[in-house]
Amino acid sequence: MSVVVPADAWLVAIDLQRVFTGDSPWSTPRYDEAAAGTARLLPHFAGRTVFTRFVAPERPQGAWVPYYREWSFALVPDTDPLYDLTAPFAAAVTDHGTPVVTEPTFGKWGTSLQGVVGDRPHLVLTGVSTDCCVVSTALAAADAGASVTVVADACAGASDEDHERALALMRLYAPLITVVERGTDLVTDQV
Repeated sequence: MSVVVPADAWLVAIDLQRVFTGDSPWSTPRYDEAAAGTARLLPHFAGRTVFTRFVAPERPQGAWVPYYREWSFALVPDTDPLYDLTAPFAAAVTDHGTPVVTEPTFGKWGTSLQGVVGDRPHLVLTGVSTDCCVVSTALAAADAGASVTVVADACAGASDEDHERALALMRLYAPLITVVERGTDLVTDQV
């Protein structure tokens, strides 16, 4: 089923970083598939793409204190290579000046992302992890009045089951959030 998105929609590629690959404790199965799905969408959103990065706060507060007690490996500065974007996304930033929003929170919707995409944009979300940062971003953005489309084959969860559960949750928010199975299902209203 094709889904039409407006010509001014923004691709928000969530947390496609080293910390979610390889032998990291936060490695996301199917990361490579999500990255490939996102990479296929980049040419369709030239000049309307933003990458996000999850980083640890300098000093965890509140509920983040026990969280980082469990995940202390991640308590490094946001400039540490652990938090770098992976290829080809790092090159898009360097070569094309694609904006990057860095937050110490799962959800990326907030004043920094709004400063790039506007207050009530149409967002096309991809990235990792479907069941954490993607769903947290989607729900907050939709709640604030943004239209949200999530591309399932350009996302990956902590497990296949968690990925599917998160997609099912986001489908409950229709028509504020639309989930499409494949990036090829997106059609822009451009001529």
